[in-house]
Amino acid sequence: MMKKLLFMGCLLILGSCNTYNSIDAFYNAHKEDNQVTAIRVPRFMLSIIGNISPEMKSLVGNTKDLRYMQFPSATEDRTRFLNQQMNGITGSSFIEVYRKNDQLKRNVVSIREKRDAVKEILIYNNNNTTGSFLYFNGDFDPVKVRQMAQNEEFQKMGEGLMEQLKANSTTPTPISPDN
Repeated sequence: MMKKLLFMGCLLILGSCNTYNSIDAFYNAHKEDNQVTAIRVPRFMLSIIGNISPEMKSLVGNTKDLRYMQFPSATEDRTRFLNQQMNGITGSSFIEVYRKNDQLKRNVVSIREKRDAVKEILIYNNNNTTGSFLYFNGDFDPVKVRQMAQNEEFQKMGEGLMEQLKANSTTPTPISPDN
């Protein structure tokens, strides 16, 4: 009897960690694929990203982990594969607050709650040419998150994140031999 309880306890612990590990697994499995842009924002850079929009600033203020990935999805098989992987990540541990399906095209906003706070937000977009996900981990106001999902504000965040990071990145200027 005690062994069964211990076994069930271990399964519950592994199941609760599954979502975060799935994000890690997906990110690590695809970050080195051809034509992939993968960004994992360190905490010290989160204040820079808050300048994208007032909504983003309110989200970023409570963020512990922020990731963005953009990947090619040019074939139907690849799009199906990516859609299935994202469905597997969200599975039963996330709550879908917004979904728009058009053939294989997807726009999904899913959250994971703990008590009265949203702990994780996963935004997945795939337009049959390009797929992307934007992932937040932290403490967020569920009313604000649902409002942003309904107003389709999350759709623009990935693009804004890319633009903001490009604007704030510095590329070293080459030193000429004459200097």
